[in-house]
Amino acid sequence: METISIARGGPADAGAIADLSRAAFDAAFAADNTPENMKLFMEGPFSRERLMAEVHAGDSEYFIARKGDRLAGYATLRAGDTLPELAGVPARELGRLYTDPEMKGLGIGSKLMQACIDRAVALGAGWLWLGVWEHNAAAFAFYRKWGFERFGSHIFELGTDPQTDWLMRRRLP
Repeated sequence: METISIARGGPADAGAIADLSRAAFDAAFAADNTPENMKLFMEGPFSRERLMAEVHAGDSEYFIARKGDRLAGYATLRAGDTLPELAGVPARELGRLYTDPEMKGLGIGSKLMQACIDRAVALGAGWLWLGVWEHNAAAFAFYRKWGFERFGSHIFELGTDPQTDWLMRRRLP
């Protein structure tokens, strides 16, 4: 059985990251959203070109999970905005944590989460925070298992549909 390896990712991985992002997003959210709003989002903010440009911009650190030679998932860590609810304590945002839909249940998300926590601690962050769609029960349960608590919300535009993302945070050692 092939093991899951975690490494830093970058511009050379941009195409694979974009493709996995789009496949994972579609698998997770298409059934709960209109085809029109999914199309608007996938052709606009979540287009392959924009996702690849994000990787090349260098605003986030990428952690890549591989099973053998195959991209199995990835996570992003960014400095992000300082939120008032984090009381001025240095923080990092877990921007995305996506797993290949065909590889769910292999512990990939947990390995990526640990890599992000370790890096945030190494950077001196006191908080790790994220946003998760209020209707994404599986993701919410995963983050709760990792010690995240809900502390607020913000609006995420999916096409023409304003949706509520819950903000969650975890205190770091």
